[in-house]
Amino acid sequence: MRLFGRRTENQSLATPLGARAASPRSESRADARALPRNEQFGRWTERIARGMGTPIFLLALTLMCVAWILWNTLGPTGWRFDSAALGFTALTLILSLQASYAAPMILLAQNRQDDRDRVQIEQDRQRAERNLADTEFLAREVVALRLALKDLPDREFLRQELRSLLAELAEDPDPAPSPTHPKARPAAEGTDVSPH
Repeated sequence: MRLFGRRTENQSLATPLGARAASPRSESRADARALPRNEQFGRWTERIARGMGTPIFLLALTLMCVAWILWNTLGPTGWRFDSAALGFTALTLILSLQASYAAPMILLAQNRQDDRDRVQIEQDRQRAERNLADTEFLAREVVALRLALKDLPDREFLRQELRSLLAELAEDPDPAPSPTHPKARPAAEGTDVSPH
């Protein structure tokens, strides 16, 4: 609950950076009121600095200066408010005031951007470390698989073993064991199962 524009102890001062970065940017007044004062001021200065860097602002400023000079040079004498003879003192003052406020606002916006860049660089570094660790793990797994596959018999080895088994079967004069054949019956204890 807010009392006279101040926060109570139960209110947090700011949302976590991750929550702000994950949610889309909104311009509603309710969101602006929920932010701390310096966060509101920072967003405000960023908007102004971003606006002053647009071609529309430069065009509007140029048109205003041209209209000011034309009005105070060619306009009716009683309606002129800035003397051309004095070098347009009011216009110079307004432009100087605008420049004196624009420079700090641009610097504040740059500082906020530097903070965001620093956080982004840290997140990129952590992501790169995770990717490197994952790559190293996968490389170790591939090496382990290659070593395991090296121990498995290959196709040629299996063919040779099958040929040798077929050759042994072809050389064996005994017929295939039948259920009544002594080799096929399980040996009882104490009985000799060796062929006589």
